[in-house]
Amino acid sequence: MAEKILIYDTTLRDGSQGEGISLSVEDKLKIASRLDRLGVDYIEGGWPWANPKDMEFFLRAREVIWRQARLVAFGRTRKPGQAAAEDANLLAIKRAGVKVATIFGKSWDLHVTAALGTTLAENLAMIGDSVAFLVDQGLEVIYDAEHFFDGFKANPDYALETLKAAAKAGASWIVLCDTNGGCLPWEIEEAVARVRQEIQVPVGIHAHNDGDLAVANTLAAVTAGCRQVQGTINGFGERCGNADLCSVMPNLELKMGYQCLPPGQLAFLTEVSRYVSEIANVVPAGNQPFVGYSAFAHKGGIHVSAVLKAPDTYEHIRPQQVGNERRVLMSDQAGASNLRCKAEEMGLELNPERERSIIEGIKELERQGYQFEGADASLELFLRKTTGEYRQQFEVEYVKALVEKRAGQEAISEAIVKLRVGDQVVHTAAEGNGPVNAMDNALRKALEEVFPAIRHMRLTDYKVRVLDEKDATSARVRVLIESRDGSNSWNTVGVSTNIIEASWEALLDSMEYALLKQQQELNKRAAAPGEPY
Repeated sequence: MAEKILIYDTTLRDGSQGEGISLSVEDKLKIASRLDRLGVDYIEGGWPWANPKDMEFFLRAREVIWRQARLVAFGRTRKPGQAAAEDANLLAIKRAGVKVATIFGKSWDLHVTAALGTTLAENLAMIGDSVAFLVDQGLEVIYDAEHFFDGFKANPDYALETLKAAAKAGASWIVLCDTNGGCLPWEIEEAVARVRQEIQVPVGIHAHNDGDLAVANTLAAVTAGCRQVQGTINGFGERCGNADLCSVMPNLELKMGYQCLPPGQLAFLTEVSRYVSEIANVVPAGNQPFVGYSAFAHKGGIHVSAVLKAPDTYEHIRPQQVGNERRVLMSDQAGASNLRCKAEEMGLELNPERERSIIEGIKELERQGYQFEGADASLELFLRKTTGEYRQQFEVEYVKALVEKRAGQEAISEAIVKLRVGDQVVHTAAEGNGPVNAMDNALRKALEEVFPAIRHMRLTDYKVRVLDEKDATSARVRVLIESRDGSNSWNTVGVSTNIIEASWEALLDSMEYALLKQQQELNKRAAAPGEPY
């Protein structure tokens, strides 16, 4: 059986210190529950003394039945000259009602004298007293040696003494922190090897990403003997972030032969990554390794041809191992293999003559400024319309967008839309926060009565790119729109010298695609034996 590496998730504490990330108590409970189902070993819920919201999290977490994960309360060592039993920070950990506590202390002599303003001897006493107090309360104690690697470079003997003080006081784990995130993998490996010679307590690693090496440093630490890994989902964290568990865990399991999660759970990694991003209101990074939307996306025709024959030619793992999927992109670099793959996904059959015609059509559209690699929904509509496989469910007779701006008043935007749905003509108007929002509202208002599914979709992202900057205000622009219906998201594109027209194109494609998917779902249900139509 593979050797176990314990996974310690600090998304709720260290991750929430990232710029632009703010998690409510409800958010934290949702994320913690999902991490528990994934199978991580420790979930650091927050610092109950420093943040009332974190204390509320721990109090509410008592009502939850946790499957596997152990909740951890975070804190620091006692203050200089104060008894551990009287330290409000340590007492708050006790009140949190957890069974595991993580406290950090200083390992770098510079921090002891300059930041804490105390003596090296008192710092050792602070570490020992704080660990011993929590151990006496019946807690499993994890000691985070803050700035350990920098301290080890400056004064290795003293840095090691801080670890020994924690170990002697009863710490269950000693976690070595690259707090400034500036170390290199071989420095990490050498220091961990030395620590393992000096202390018998199990060792962990906590790496920050300021040198873009947090994942590499974490793997190097494991190679040197660390058996607990601390990090965050998606690498969220202060400054440049923490070690990204979405990269650490698959590397450990799939490439280094360790066990991190219960069998089969790694296949839910992409889902968890995107769930956490959604709760944190952060747009997922498309190029994020393993779980990113583009992690297994193939664009060049030669690449696609090869990967369809033998995936190993351009994929370092199977996407399904981490719950991701292969994507084949259509662009001006695409070939017949790209098109055949996309057509197969859509259930379309293409003959060679039609293939060539479609590829040339796509390349011509991209020459005009369209970009289908980031707009799969518009691509599918184009292919279905070109092959005659698309049934138009409504026809736009006209759309009018108006913007009125009076002195001293905010601008007012209104859109008027006239549609034909079968024999029915729908004529409606709506206001909005800008002309695009007004058109969205008017189109939605016109369609909702006939197509109720439109009520469940919403525009979630809107991007504009100027394609010919030298043409100034007369330049051609490309508009990309992302839409979502609660379970799925899709992207559409529009191009014009008129930003309103480009936006309308992308918006119209988004609505048409939503109705196409609804119709396909209805057809699927109708074809399934025993399923209601």
